[in-house]
Amino acid sequence: MYFLLLIQQLIASGTHIIGKSLTLSVTPSVVLFFRALIVSSAYLIFFAIFKSFTKKIEKKDWWIFLLMGLLNIPLNQFLFLNALERTSAPNVALEYALTPAFVLIIARIFLKERLSKLKTIGVSVAIGGTIIILSEKGFDFSSQSFIGDCLGLCASFSWALYTIVGRKQSQKYGGVFSTGISMFTGTLLYLPIFYFLDTEIVLDSISTVNWMQILYLGVMTAGVGYAIWYYALSKLEAGKVAVFNNIQPVFTTILATIFLSHVPSIGFAIGGVLIISGVILTQKG
Repeated sequence: MYFLLLIQQLIASGTHIIGKSLTLSVTPSVVLFFRALIVSSAYLIFFAIFKSFTKKIEKKDWWIFLLMGLLNIPLNQFLFLNALERTSAPNVALEYALTPAFVLIIARIFLKERLSKLKTIGVSVAIGGTIIILSEKGFDFSSQSFIGDCLGLCASFSWALYTIVGRKQSQKYGGVFSTGISMFTGTLLYLPIFYFLDTEIVLDSISTVNWMQILYLGVMTAGVGYAIWYYALSKLEAGKVAVFNNIQPVFTTILATIFLSHVPSIGFAIGGVLIISGVILTQKG
């Protein structure tokens, strides 16, 4: 299981690099449109071939799958791609490393779970690291980098919600089926949003490399990566699964240094260490 989660994190780290490169030439809303269609079609074909993975959904669970779809594509993936367009891939990866801390905050606010002193310290340290990264270029609320980092934090928060909401569904219906249904519902919810965004699709401007990148985001990330995530959630506690997000910034920074010529700053390094340390403390608390 842990090996699978390492593979999932490597796929996710590659997503940051490929997504950053892709959004430099293709509008994020258009990327998501094709990404959603590809992954939904892939799951449709998969379920048609492997019928043993399909389950009968109880009426009371449909609204949960609709919520999962909303959190998945119109919120998480949309915010993620728009964040990548504006800020660096390692920054977004670090913001996703905050997922375990967000899970604890959500559990405290909505589920009234008590936080131990160590967890409280851990969340505080992680937030401190985030502030350092956000303030690295000054709190210019109009700068694209600052907006991108804020969008990345919102994407991470929506991913935490997606993780919490979908855990019981993955245990009940299986990780693969739950992921597939959330992709269907998310795509259906995104289509009217995409229509009202009034974004023009210029197929001639999308290169062969861009299509390969979109295919990776659709099949590998949203298909394989998400399925592994929910499969792990059906077997392990949410906190133990979410802590693997700590590896993502490391993988992403290495890949960004190799493929995007990214040079990590001192502020990024300090903030990153604080975020990862804070998240580890919350897991031990």
